[in-house]
Amino acid sequence: MQRLLNPRYSLVVPVYRNAESIDALLTAVRNLQTQLDDGLETIFVVDGSPDDCHWQLQTKLPASGLRAKLILLSRNFGAFSAIREGLLHASGSYAAVMAADLQEPPELVLEFFRRLDQGEGDVAFGVREARHDPWLSRLMANIFWQIYRRFVQRDVPVGGVDVFAVNRQFLDRVAAFSEANGSLLGLLFWMGGRRIFVPYTRRERAHGKSAWTFRKKLTYLLDSVFAFTDAPIRLLLACGMAGLSLSVAMGAAVLMARLLGLVLVPGYAGTMLAVLFFGGLNALGLGLVGNYAWRAYENTKHRPLSIPMLIEEFTPSTHPDSACATTEP
Repeated sequence: MQRLLNPRYSLVVPVYRNAESIDALLTAVRNLQTQLDDGLETIFVVDGSPDDCHWQLQTKLPASGLRAKLILLSRNFGAFSAIREGLLHASGSYAAVMAADLQEPPELVLEFFRRLDQGEGDVAFGVREARHDPWLSRLMANIFWQIYRRFVQRDVPVGGVDVFAVNRQFLDRVAAFSEANGSLLGLLFWMGGRRIFVPYTRRERAHGKSAWTFRKKLTYLLDSVFAFTDAPIRLLLACGMAGLSLSVAMGAAVLMARLLGLVLVPGYAGTMLAVLFFGGLNALGLGLVGNYAWRAYENTKHRPLSIPMLIEEFTPSTHPDSACATTEP
């Protein structure tokens, strides 16, 4: 079969602590490439992984038969920065994202490309209808996505979104955004466009444990909230108005009691409660406003969201010497 000089489809795979699943990952990607008539390029982005993911990919890709790019980032910038870096290097008419742990079925990518190819939409999302995860992970995930839907993007499906695909027009617009501490998922929903939702069941993790820790989830949630909504400011305003109303009511009650001779000495407990309440409210307000100010300041620096240290290209070839090309970023 004659291989396409310019791949029609691009697949971005962020890799972090996935050393045990590299062989299964390469097999799954090879099957996708075959089903797409060799019109697929795969971009592996190693996000500063502390294990030997990069060495394994660097060693196994030349003989894998894959048309691939291997990008090594200088440190761990986070999954969404790694995904964005991969999208910047995608040359296909359509680009999809797939998790390296294979908990999302690889067949989702085929469905994404099929429906985008038919012109059904501009962006396709995988929607989790069920997940074979431990009960605590399911509980935390449900809480996370409920908060996300409530305060960030109401259009996000109930089960959440991890994988997606976009057409070239959408991809070029995503690549043009360079804001720091943002949310790629929130950005995709903010952009609008014609959306495709593909349901699937999340598989049980076969190797290792997830690097998507509670701290990373909390950071991502805060980044999303501060990047796409003024809900914290509105909440602070509501608390301030409630506190002001309470203080006016308490002041009126104390004044009336004083005039009627019911209170001879001001109460110490009431004074301390009022001071502590409004002091805490003031600290909360400073923290929320400070978060917005810090994120705005970060965006004025125009620092890169990720730093690729090494970029290698692999093409299917019977000549070992021509199977790999290394370029400096």
